Amino acid sequence: METYRPRRSVLYIPASNDKALAKIPQLACDAVIVDLEDGVAPADKIAVREKLAGIFANRPVANHFGRRCEMVVRINALASEWGADDLLAVASCEPDGILLPKVDTPRDLLEAGDVLDDNFAPDGVKLWAMIETPKALLNIGPIAELGRDPASRLACFVAGTNDLLNGTGVMATPDRRYLVPWLMQMVLAARAGGLDILDGVSNDFRDLDAFAHECTEAAAMGFDGKSLIHPAQIEAANLAFAPSIGAVAEARLVKDAFALPENAGKGVIALNGKMVERLHLAQAEKLLAKAAAIGA
Repeated sequence: METYRPRRSVLYIPASNDKALAKIPQLACDAVIVDLEDGVAPADKIAVREKLAGIFANRPVANHFGRRCEMVVRINALASEWGADDLLAVASCEPDGILLPKVDTPRDLLEAGDVLDDNFAPDGVKLWAMIETPKALLNIGPIAELGRDPASRLACFVAGTNDLLNGTGVMATPDRRYLVPWLMQMVLAARAGGLDILDGVSNDFRDLDAFAHECTEAAAMGFDGKSLIHPAQIEAANLAFAPSIGAVAEARLVKDAFALPENAGKGVIALNGKMVERLHLAQAEKLLAKAAAIGA
């Protein structure tokens, strides 16, 4: 079984914010996105890019919670004046991932992958894709299919809900009712491509109750985690996207039941009055692996 890598809480940190970057070892988030795009003013983009080597030379092996925090860099769009140089600079830092904004078609990812290959970036440098344009939604099936091709490096989708709202004119409502159909479309495509998928940010970091509810809804929709804009949001995201105590106990029952000698080779068994299939065993093993990875 493939090793589970938790991405429940993924915090954006502007690459220009030295104070926030210094706090990464103290954060309980599963990953950080060092941001060169929206979080950096145009006049500062080149200078901030030049800081990346130092940022990654001092990356922590593990955070204070004993877990390794993934470090991803969001570059500027490849079509922008900064994007191509961003990609080369980031590749040399060997991050866990490179987040590409404004992905519209599979070609955007294939071209970025070719650059990484040509510059001998290790296979462990994965590509993450922002799904934030109408064109990306129209092409999301073929984009997600790249996840089945290891040569593409694609590992994760990130919903860009703010840009989708801006690009479509859809009204922003507290329940996100007009975004939900598109969010579900993203989840479906991600699963078809074997990808992780992160929900978009919640802009009001002061309303933690509303944020926790949004996380719970996103977990129910099938998202693996959520992108964050403030450390105060980490705890709620970690809780919402972690298996519950009850779910872990149920998974152990299923695994133990199939391990009994009398159930060896059976495709279906009865457990506590319910029919349980081997697909439920696979789900249980995946959930237990997730719980073990996050210490739940």
